[in-house]
Amino acid sequence: MTPDTVDPAHAHIPDTAAEGTIILLNGTSSSGKTSIARELLNLLDGTWFHMPVDDFHAMRSKREIADQDLQAEIDRTIKGFHRAVAGMAAAGNNLVVDHPLSLRWRLLDLLDVLVPEKTVLVGVRCPLAELERREVERGDRQRGLAALQYHQVHSYELHDLDVDTSVHSPRECALQIRDALPDLPRPTAFETLRRTLRKPA
Repeated sequence: MTPDTVDPAHAHIPDTAAEGTIILLNGTSSSGKTSIARELLNLLDGTWFHMPVDDFHAMRSKREIADQDLQAEIDRTIKGFHRAVAGMAAAGNNLVVDHPLSLRWRLLDLLDVLVPEKTVLVGVRCPLAELERREVERGDRQRGLAALQYHQVHSYELHDLDVDTSVHSPRECALQIRDALPDLPRPTAFETLRRTLRKPA
């Protein structure tokens, strides 16, 4: 087959109608982000993808990583995850992303790569005592991880909305998010944070 005989339709890259919306769930480990995300996929109109950062870590080969190399490996994975999220949204896909913004650079990097007008930042809150109880009950999470992240994930104190998983079920939290989407304040939290945290040098 030569270029002249290829069906032109096979070479046409599909158009992207519009940038997708990103609902970014920011909370500590065991705060309930994943449970809320799963409920949102059943409640939101249209097609949505759930993109959890944990799934990207799970893709890594099981080869042992030296302690001195581990943080750099994690950081590379997270930077790649950020760009995968941005790429999916740029292609017109709607996303629910669960990702703890437990290090400041994660937020700063996302402010650079995501479209702030199309990003909804949701604070997933839960008291520390309840988070620690969940860690013990679940048994599949690093003990103390929630405590390490607790004072960092919400340190920016600006979200488009907040939900509390110690008071409401995952479905109730998801309903709060769904119902708030049409009337979110403008500018978005990401628009404000980009303006205040990413000022030109």
